[in-house]
Amino acid sequence: MSCRLMLKLRIYLNPLFGREFLAVPALLPSARSLCSRHSGGSGPGVGRAAGADNSRTGGQAGLSEGFSRQVTGERRVREGIRWSGANRSVFNAGTAKRTKELMELKRPTSKEEEGPTRSQHQGRELAPDRPLSVEEWRSLKESSYHPASFEIRMLKNMQPSVTGLSVAKSLLTFVATETGTLTYELLLNYSVLCLSGGHDTEMCDVYDLMKGIYPIFDPSVSGLFVKGLSRTSRWREAIGVLNNWKKLLPPSSSSYGSIISAAMQNGASKTAWALYDELLEQGLSPRQQTWESLFNRWREGRRSEEVEAMSQEKHHEKLLKILHYMRDNQVYPQLSLANSIKDWFESLQGQKWTGHWTHHNANGFCRCCGKELESILLSEDEYEQLKHHILTDIIQGQDTFRRTTPKELNEFKSFVARRPPFDVVVDGLNVCALSTNKHLNFSTLLTVVSALSQQGMTVLVLGRRHMIRQYKLLGNQSHQPNIYWFFTENISEDDPFLLYATLNSGNHCKFLTRDLMRDHKACLADETIRRLFFKWQRGHQLVVHGRVTGGGKITLMRIPRHDTIIQTSGDSWHIPYDDNEHRSIYEVPQKWLCLTRAH
Repeated sequence: MSCRLMLKLRIYLNPLFGREFLAVPALLPSARSLCSRHSGGSGPGVGRAAGADNSRTGGQAGLSEGFSRQVTGERRVREGIRWSGANRSVFNAGTAKRTKELMELKRPTSKEEEGPTRSQHQGRELAPDRPLSVEEWRSLKESSYHPASFEIRMLKNMQPSVTGLSVAKSLLTFVATETGTLTYELLLNYSVLCLSGGHDTEMCDVYDLMKGIYPIFDPSVSGLFVKGLSRTSRWREAIGVLNNWKKLLPPSSSSYGSIISAAMQNGASKTAWALYDELLEQGLSPRQQTWESLFNRWREGRRSEEVEAMSQEKHHEKLLKILHYMRDNQVYPQLSLANSIKDWFESLQGQKWTGHWTHHNANGFCRCCGKELESILLSEDEYEQLKHHILTDIIQGQDTFRRTTPKELNEFKSFVARRPPFDVVVDGLNVCALSTNKHLNFSTLLTVVSALSQQGMTVLVLGRRHMIRQYKLLGNQSHQPNIYWFFTENISEDDPFLLYATLNSGNHCKFLTRDLMRDHKACLADETIRRLFFKWQRGHQLVVHGRVTGGGKITLMRIPRHDTIIQTSGDSWHIPYDDNEHRSIYEVPQKWLCLTRAH
């Protein structure tokens, strides 16, 4: 009977026969090597004992560097671990959407989700399809199930078409005839109808009417009038509405953007850039449509006295600052904005910029121009800065001890200090969940951990105390060279332990889990540190791809070598952009705009 078959028998029969079956003698190191796919080799994991003499800083350089090459795609691991293609990652744009769609296909549809029933439609009153007279509106209101809110319901149900607008006007005539006035709420809903239907003349009429009645508008009405006025020749009046708005609350970014777009379309670039600077001073994030208007209008070369007063070099400097802002805040342009950026670069006279659409390359080089992209790894200063904030905000933060105790955390710190630096920290409970058969959960974990250990990795497995029984039942399978185990309390949150062990082991250490740690990222108070955490996470998180099957092999999603961020080298720009694909906030685009300048 082969050694591999003996191991499988022990894994499956242990739960049936209990501890007596564990009396089988432990396998010798030579036998363990025969149990791997390639027998007789002197791989990096053979013969390394768990208690080997390793310092916290020495003895790991070659190992760490080798593993770093494996996970970044320089070479494939021949034993135990396979690597997925470069387009397989939990951080790639669209992954969450595809996963959700797959889960919905597998989930049976209940009757409640098939759509609204007939009874659910009966309570909704439909607006008339033609203008009504005062008498007809009065009769319709009297037959309504709730006459008090009849007018508001009617306006909300009207279509923003020309016919719908005529019906709305007839309704306002009815209200004015019956009551002698039009309420603030009624005019607000009528303004929404005008704005959504593009009826700018009617919107201006409502603005003139309300301006004569009310000295100041609330933010919701102010936003409507700013957007409506910005689409007309009266766009400068929107600035006055904006200034009154600021007396109550800071205006919205979209309202600033509406006036900026109007100013650029009418050649008032100085006004546009002044409002843009004010927007940033308010701490607001510009909308992509705002940036697009700034790039488009200058590219189209519209001229006026005000535009000509600002030099081309000044415009050039301001537009480049937008790109640096997007880089610093990890903002990815949408396809329409990326097209505007590309056209602007190619329109610069005498600079010979050329843009191409391309994809990322797993080896960290641009497929179009061949330039090397920025590394996904943090610098030493960035790593120490991130480590300090994670230890302060997450490990030692107030929320940590809601799921653990200071005693348990200190015991873990002592445990880590007495061990050599780890190469991989494994979230044991998360990996166990990969198996749909609860009786094989721990066997799945052992398969993953053993595959890592066979590559010479020093592995820490974090589990819960309820897993100790299976750990003991599997005996020698659990006690393998270079594998360390730590079991927290069943109610403890194990992510802080995982982060601490990974960061404490050094920048080479990776962690394995499918948990995207969005809650822990949100605990970081500083936005810059949150972006560093996301970059570190993408460069250090290992994720098992697909199911873990027999044979001791696993497939891991490949970690990219490059950072997905806007970057420049002076004579080139590389801009990752969204191509209308649904991207979650924890995902990054996979398509790039490559801009190069000929010399």
